[in-house]
Amino acid sequence: MIWADFDAVLFDLDGVVTPTAEVHMRAWSEMFNAYLTAYDGPGERAAYTDADYFAHVDGKPRYEGVADFLASRSIPAPRDLVVELGDRKNDAFNEVLARDGVTAYSGSVLLLDHLRDLDMPLAVVSSSANAPAVLEAAGLADRFRIVVSGTVAEELGLPGKPAPDTFLHAAQVLGATAAGSVVLEDAVSGVRAGAAGSFGLVVGVDRGAGADVLAAAGAQVVVADLAELVDGAPA
Repeated sequence: MIWADFDAVLFDLDGVVTPTAEVHMRAWSEMFNAYLTAYDGPGERAAYTDADYFAHVDGKPRYEGVADFLASRSIPAPRDLVVELGDRKNDAFNEVLARDGVTAYSGSVLLLDHLRDLDMPLAVVSSSANAPAVLEAAGLADRFRIVVSGTVAEELGLPGKPAPDTFLHAAQVLGATAAGSVVLEDAVSGVRAGAAGSFGLVVGVDRGAGADVLAAAGAQVVVADLAELVDGAPA
């Protein structure tokens, strides 16, 4: 990586900086499977799996993830049900975060340290409304000049990933162009957002989606850990 070729770096949060994607996955699974167990209406009621997470939920705004999953099962999804299930999931996530806290990936902290030394403008662009709380819990809130959370996107009327708008907004706030910015994403929807926005470099972080899947979605580089993007980091 020649970081001097770029003017800003835009990080997804869950699964890129912090392992909170695992907490999200557990919260989604518990919520959806409890719902499916009690549900007796039309549609497919087989258990929710990790494959459902990556296909329908990962990286998307919460309510969009609920609606997408229910649609995949041909289960009616009126707005009040979508909101109820999304709020149940959010409550479960916050309970786990408050109880267990969160520690950032060591390789991600290594890259953040490296970029701080380069005085590189950084942003977090996350579909999660919980992004500020996660950064505070991880002790990283002061590393980013802007956090574009799901709440911020809603307030500004920005469509969520895979639309590129939240990333484009972050780059603009940092005084950078899309062509001069790097996007770091682990979710297929986020990688697609980076590709759709014609960003200078889209890096896929493979935390389970699959390197081939991320590359097919538009990642120009795929790594298993962000330490790989720091020159001289231990292999």
